[in-house]
Amino acid sequence: MRGGGLWQLSQCLARRLARSKPGAMPRAFATAPAAEPAELKKTALHDFHVEHGGKMVPFAGWSMPLQYKDSIMDSTLHCRAAAGLFDVSHMCGLSLRGRDCVPFLETLVVADVAGLRPGTGTLTVFTNERGGAIDDSVVTKVGDDHVYLVVNAGCRDKDLAHIGAHLEAFNAKGGDVDWHIHDERSLLALQGPMAAPVLQLLMKVDLSKIYFGEFRTLDINGAHCFLTRTGYTGEDGFEISVPSEHAVDLTKAILEKSEGKVRLTGLGARDSLRLEAGLCLYGNDMEQHTTPVEAGLSWAIGKRRRAEGGFLGAEVILKQLQEGPPVRRVGFFSNGPPPRSHSEILSSSSGEKIGEMTSGGFSPCLKKNIAMGYVESGFHKPGTEVKIVIRGKANDGIVTRMPFVPTKYYKPS
Repeated sequence: MRGGGLWQLSQCLARRLARSKPGAMPRAFATAPAAEPAELKKTALHDFHVEHGGKMVPFAGWSMPLQYKDSIMDSTLHCRAAAGLFDVSHMCGLSLRGRDCVPFLETLVVADVAGLRPGTGTLTVFTNERGGAIDDSVVTKVGDDHVYLVVNAGCRDKDLAHIGAHLEAFNAKGGDVDWHIHDERSLLALQGPMAAPVLQLLMKVDLSKIYFGEFRTLDINGAHCFLTRTGYTGEDGFEISVPSEHAVDLTKAILEKSEGKVRLTGLGARDSLRLEAGLCLYGNDMEQHTTPVEAGLSWAIGKRRRAEGGFLGAEVILKQLQEGPPVRRVGFFSNGPPPRSHSEILSSSSGEKIGEMTSGGFSPCLKKNIAMGYVESGFHKPGTEVKIVIRGKANDGIVTRMPFVPTKYYKPS
């Protein structure tokens, strides 16, 4: 998911929406220029969102719900206690097929895709020639001749252009890879401790046998779906790719079967949830000049890939793995106002600038400020005291481990 200072913007927009006339829309919701309302794309659930009180805002060229009748704080807490249902159909799902789809993808990402068991997936990063991150993505090896992945909405155009150019060159040399962009499908994210019990009521397959990171194609509420046990909240949950003509019916069925335990949840709460989980927001916490090592995603670089390389920017990334990166993404607790993107981070002893914030806000669950940002190596250890400059005033902060809120992924015991 892409955005710029999304948590702070969501708070500001929520206040503006409360004061605005019915149907009025804010002019922008991300760092990228927002499309005019007439140009905004709509998901298959757009009218459903409006009917249920969704406060719609422009986001990455789409009209998306920021929140519903609940406050962003209440929605965040409800997702952690029960479950939230998110429309994330603005994100781009695609399939690579063919004899060479796995070796082709491995030229573009850092993951050991070949080493994945069929029906399993992992977080990965598309890199450029300098080792920087073009985008992050969840990639699933459906089989040796089929890979399914989801890329961020704000990165769709550049990602597809990047993949397409390399695909054409790869096939010109005799490769066998084809691709399909799943614009005929919608994507729902059902997250929280009640996600599995509620979804189980709509399907025959035993969800207790599907673990975090695993993928299945199966019927849910009579629709043929792609189901991945994953999410962007730190909670147990699922992302459900459903044919768009069945998206509204499936959403209604989930809400009805839950008897109030599942609530529609918007982008505002999704951002506070991912921040509490210590997850990157592309465009804020990771950009084209940021390597996976600097972003704290070294774990996503497979052991075989470390030995063999073979992906764009491998020389830069493998050198950082050996020698250490110049900067590192870390978490913070802080006093005073919540840190904002681009807030300066100073050494508490010398007062010199040592880094910059990339995301920050007030944690609904912890009831205190949390943030993440990049600091020079050497200042990254938990317990390191810093100063965070907000509106010209230096506030106390301390480096802390992430995630801020423990994750609850469903894994084999």
